[in-house]
Amino acid sequence: MIAPFPPSLWAAVTPPRAPAPPLAGDVEADVAVVGGGFTGLSAALHLAKRGAVVRLLEANAVGWGASGRNNGQVIPTLTAAEPDAIVERHGEAGERLVRLIGHSASVLFDLAEQEAIDAEAERTGWFQPAHSPGRIRLSERRVDAWRRFGFPAELVDREGARAILGTDFWYGGMLNPTGGHINPLALARGLAAAAERHGATVHEGTPVTGFERSGGRWRLDTPGGQVQADAMVLATQAYTDGAATALAPRLARTIVPVLSWQMATEPVGDNLRASLLPGRQAVSDTRGDLRFFRYDARHRLVTGGAVLGPFREAERVAAAGARRLAEAYPELGEVRMTHVWSGRIAMTWDRFPRVHRLGPGAWTWIGCNGRGVALAVSLGRELAAAARGMRERELALPVSDVAPLPLHGLGRRLAPYYLAWLKRRDRTELQR
Repeated sequence: MIAPFPPSLWAAVTPPRAPAPPLAGDVEADVAVVGGGFTGLSAALHLAKRGAVVRLLEANAVGWGASGRNNGQVIPTLTAAEPDAIVERHGEAGERLVRLIGHSASVLFDLAEQEAIDAEAERTGWFQPAHSPGRIRLSERRVDAWRRFGFPAELVDREGARAILGTDFWYGGMLNPTGGHINPLALARGLAAAAERHGATVHEGTPVTGFERSGGRWRLDTPGGQVQADAMVLATQAYTDGAATALAPRLARTIVPVLSWQMATEPVGDNLRASLLPGRQAVSDTRGDLRFFRYDARHRLVTGGAVLGPFREAERVAAAGARRLAEAYPELGEVRMTHVWSGRIAMTWDRFPRVHRLGPGAWTWIGCNGRGVALAVSLGRELAAAARGMRERELALPVSDVAPLPLHGLGRRLAPYYLAWLKRRDRTELQR
């Protein structure tokens, strides 16, 4: 049974999708994919295009989780794992991962274009403005690092930032012209339709309650039947403990699920848009407690944030988001949020993504750390290749063992208060 689709701006404006029938009976496949978010849908699409028999099993509806509820920014970097640090940790596999990350925005936009997916895609670039003079040094290091790997990062001074943003609230920053933004739910539904068009079978309302290796194949159990498959891609991220808490308990304890809030304003008028972010870039700054925003296709500013404590969260986060926009753009006046929604993202302690081989032909990655849109589409392609037997040394998959976090339950309870430390650090940096 499919849970009601969570309300959001994207749910309100995206053309509906006819639900795919749940699994009924026992079936076979070359590859079983668990999870109908960007990773699973990309994997299913790339597998089907190569002629594999694919069954994708989604507990609710495709795009129901974080893939259909995020801000829609297409960002070809990670939040804190820098290119050199990735290579230092993972060696040659890390170099391949860095190049995958750097190309990830283009991979997403190109795939949407190739498959004629109307995802409201805008390749307008992604800008990371520095929130303090000291943070310009971070922008300089990041620009240098990405340029050394051959990617077109640009350092922007304060005057340039003012031209991009239409405000002098920030101090310059890093611009990556390959980024941009999309309607994430439209992309998810479009990827599902493309995968089906190429021959994949999607089953919605089909939670996987368990899986095991049996007789040289993978057996996946669902309420309506079983899938026997040669290979498997597990693509459940922060919802790994959602539909069935016993699905992959050790994997679920490697990340902390964090609630991420998004919101959208009323449409911004033509006069204001001429000066307020006129190039329509996606923007997310250097704060730990991020300030991020971009326009959607209807000229709403789509932003987000977080608040401490579980009481009246939607009301409080909307007020905070409106206040932050007004600080940067007083000309907006009193900002009214017409849509406020949330979803879970998977955070790792060091904000590095994790790739795991769960057994022969079984693959997963986890830990989007708030940068899962472009990354998930590209890693879905890589996991598809891995599931079909491509050698690891040819893949951008730095494989590690599953390592649950110590005191995971305590970490989950304390995670929201990490925000207080981030806010304090941001205030300190503003004084530098």
